[in-house]
Amino acid sequence: MSSTELPETRTADTAPPAPRPRAVRVADGEELRSVALPGLTLTVRSRPGDRSGLPPALYVHGLGGSSQNWSALMPLLADLVDGEAVDLPGFGDSPPPDDGNYSVTGHARAVIRLLDAAGRGPVHLFGNSMGGAVATRVAAVRPDLVRTLTLVSPALPELRAQRTAWPTALLAVPGVAGLFARLSRDWTAEQRVRGVLSLCYGDPGRVTEEGLRHAVEEMERRLELPYFWDAMARSSRGIVDAYTLGGQHGLWRQAERVLAPTLLIYGGRDRLVSYRMARRAAAAFRGSRLLSLPDAGHVAMMEYPETVAAAARELIADHDARHDGS
Repeated sequence: MSSTELPETRTADTAPPAPRPRAVRVADGEELRSVALPGLTLTVRSRPGDRSGLPPALYVHGLGGSSQNWSALMPLLADLVDGEAVDLPGFGDSPPPDDGNYSVTGHARAVIRLLDAAGRGPVHLFGNSMGGAVATRVAAVRPDLVRTLTLVSPALPELRAQRTAWPTALLAVPGVAGLFARLSRDWTAEQRVRGVLSLCYGDPGRVTEEGLRHAVEEMERRLELPYFWDAMARSSRGIVDAYTLGGQHGLWRQAERVLAPTLLIYGGRDRLVSYRMARRAAAAFRGSRLLSLPDAGHVAMMEYPETVAAAARELIADHDARHDGS
């Protein structure tokens, strides 16, 4: 099935080109490159494998995140995969898409186009939160592009969302993002970061002073972007729209269609994706394996990268052993 068979969505008016922001942080051993596609430019963060010939991996971040969300995990798997993490359109260092499409389908198309253009598929595909929904859709409609699927707190539809997730969902309401931007204009970058950490981490105290400083610098950079709130609002709306989409394009229906071996990771202290969804996800993804982390929040790959890496290694090793016939 080609990427053109993804359901169409309405698009926004093309935004004027924005000035380039200050440079993003690149950790030791990482490389950044820009991939120009028709109507779309994506920044890709690479963590090359320790040796040539390793299978490729692609990491997809969540709402408000960036490829930097995977910087703690990627080096732990560099002896096993040749890793790349993408900045989705309008996030990280990637500018907005020309068509203004921030839907889950639009993001999934961007991932598919990136993989098709680079010829890197099939990949070991990782996704967190919104990126988990995007990765689920990619794996369902283009199984030829996915070797294994690892989902960390995937944003799949919930009938009763946690109250702590309501403010994020409210960003989808037209005008709310602009109102919040005005109400919070006097907040410092550090205040914003600490709020995000309290929402996304099971224990914000696990963040080092250096990590906090880097996060504040990144927040300062993002707040300078003229499209920051628009990308957040439209992507939030895209998640809500995906939750209400039924039929064969519904995310739970697509989860049932995923053929790739799947690892599901849920945090017991997740304030955005309910821990109770782990059981439903394990039933939806055929033959999946489940890692439950009672003390983790929404970004286990950042809080407990060693534990997540160990589980991912088992999934990848089992897949490669079967693929090699050993």
